[in-house]
Amino acid sequence: MKVNGNTRSIPRPFLKWAGGKSKVLKNLQQTMPKEFNRFFEPFCGGGALFFGLKPNEAYLSDNNRELIDCYSAVRDHLEELIESLGQYQYDKDMYYEVRARDPWSMSIVERSARMIYLNRTGFNGLYRVNKSGGFNVPFGRYTNPTICDQENLTACSKLLKTVDLKAVPFENVLQRAESGDFVYFDPPYIPLSDTASFTAYQSGGFGMSSQQKLLDVYTELSKKGVKCLLSNSDVPWMRENYRAFNIESIKVARMINSRADRRGAVGEVLVSNY
Repeated sequence: MKVNGNTRSIPRPFLKWAGGKSKVLKNLQQTMPKEFNRFFEPFCGGGALFFGLKPNEAYLSDNNRELIDCYSAVRDHLEELIESLGQYQYDKDMYYEVRARDPWSMSIVERSARMIYLNRTGFNGLYRVNKSGGFNVPFGRYTNPTICDQENLTACSKLLKTVDLKAVPFENVLQRAESGDFVYFDPPYIPLSDTASFTAYQSGGFGMSSQQKLLDVYTELSKKGVKCLLSNSDVPWMRENYRAFNIESIKVARMINSRADRRGAVGEVLVSNY
């Protein structure tokens, strides 16, 4: 499979995502298996590796239904989505009015346009919800942000035409991936400190019990002969519990801290079973 290492080529992620992998795409491509059958990404997020690889057969999933609906709208309702995005402007009052709307009272196209708009104009491109499931990211400060990148959305739609999209928990991959397939896990990371967590992508979060379940899934897939690669924080829990696998350290520039003086390179690990 040919790998495209140019992260500015299209298609590229149409959503900004906390912890997105565009900046470390080359690291992932160097670490991933040279050959595999089908590609699975159970925490698809912004989908940087998927868009970089452009695999022939892919299964993208996430427990965030709104996110998967957005991918589906780009794939299946491109023209209507672009038309809906045309109504939005980079305006603070509009942002908070749109943010306050109930996405589940909208059609899939309207809901997806809302998500893209809030993502492109909200603070740091975060997707964060409160305990009630309400989107609560504040208005961002940009200079004329691109709300509708029609050229990229069109290219993304074309690539997604053959992709299987499902809003399911990550453990669902156990039922689908087979020997020779490749699964890339990019879960919400284990916080580096008590105040560093940005894991509220859905109500309920992604705590250590979920991290343990992910370890169990990773281990079961490995026993089946599925090739697995996983990204996470470089913390003692990861090194201790994944010690049976290959662990590579990388440094990644992260910009999601609200204080500029606390942004910079942080340690991450890539865990592979091949």
